[in-house]
Amino acid sequence: DAVDHQQGFVLYAVQHVLSLLGEVCDRALKTVLFQKFNVHRRLRPEALAARIEKSSLLDISEITHMAGELNDTGIAEEIRRITGAASGTESMLLPMAFPEGSPMHPSYGAGHAAVAGACVTILKTLFDHTRPFDLAGDAAPAFVPTRDGARLATVEVYDELGNPSAMTVEGELNKLAANISIGRNWAGVHYFSDYWESLLLGEQVAIQLLREHMLTVPESPKLRVPRFDGTRLWL
Repeated sequence: DAVDHQQGFVLYAVQHVLSLLGEVCDRALKTVLFQKFNVHRRLRPEALAARIEKSSLLDISEITHMAGELNDTGIAEEIRRITGAASGTESMLLPMAFPEGSPMHPSYGAGHAAVAGACVTILKTLFDHTRPFDLAGDAAPAFVPTRDGARLATVEVYDELGNPSAMTVEGELNKLAANISIGRNWAGVHYFSDYWESLLLGEQVAIQLLREHMLTVPESPKLRVPRFDGTRLWL
């Protein structure tokens, strides 16, 4: 619009973006569920913790080795201290956010993370992801809660090299995807690797959809995809 004073109608308008988000969400879920049930069938964290707790009875070499490493590093002792203080019974089963426990399907891939990765990749590609994201309307680029949690304070933003920077659309979309995904880790139903690898899985689903999309439009578009690893992919 700012370049050639045109706006999208059938292509690149609101309904087009929303339809791509719906399509990529469906594809990401189908892809991640295939990985869950047909490929990996990975134990949920609480199921693994239960096996570590009963490692002496199970006599499974991998579980015995894992339990030994946790004991040798002092991690097991700290977990038992936490669980003992919370429930009166020391065990390797950490408290969970869900009273019913983990979902009754495998841990990897993480559906929330795959969908978040797919949808955020679409948005970063179709919009100006380098645009500054400034909610304050002035030079204060970011907010953090104060120690008492009663209000927000403004802080400066720095890039990975320590240079002064600013929040961007890309950074905030990445943060949204991360928060959606890591929230499941906080709840105790996923591993960190579930989050990260599923985020990348969703990204790949979105890239494939964008490649297909480019074959259906009369223009010859070039799309720049900002990836979660910091690289840029041109389609």
